Amino acid sequence: MKKNKIVITGGPGTGKSSIVHQLEEKGHSCLHEVSREVIREARLSGIDQLFLEDPVLFSRKLLEGRRKQFLEAEAFPSDHIFIDRGIPDVVAYMDYFNTSYSEEFTVPCENYRYNFIFILPPWEAIYKSDNERYESFQEASKISKYLQKTYQTYGYEPIKVPEASVEERANFILHRIGF
Repeated sequence: MKKNKIVITGGPGTGKSSIVHQLEEKGHSCLHEVSREVIREARLSGIDQLFLEDPVLFSRKLLEGRRKQFLEAEAFPSDHIFIDRGIPDVVAYMDYFNTSYSEEFTVPCENYRYNFIFILPPWEAIYKSDNERYESFQEASKISKYLQKTYQTYGYEPIKVPEASVEERANFILHRIGF
């Protein structure tokens, strides 16, 4: 049985991880964001900010992690799985940072297809920065626009998730996919 792969994306601090955790608590299969793990691994190897020191290597590691998640999704027993960010997010961020890249990054966006894309718009009331989220709210808002454009470039029509409680946002997503 083919899995429905459902991406939850949006700029930093829009509530993606909270919604993914809520969906998981409701019994749905979920895969979590890989960037924090890439950042932690780089720090353990002595690189404080890999995304600044070697943005292409950082993006390559994100791409590798997201491609692995895409393939791992097939092993889950349910017919659907929620994923915190998708492969096109890597290209969107590279575009935002004006980083040059090759087909190594674009071909996976074309070849690994998701069934639904939900995008969380910038929401200043819930935005918080932390050790891995260094962007200002204004930067996060710009990143959101790049994400929207990138997913559209690859043939998706991202579904905007309204501002509401975490549970209401999770229920909105579930309703839109038929649960």
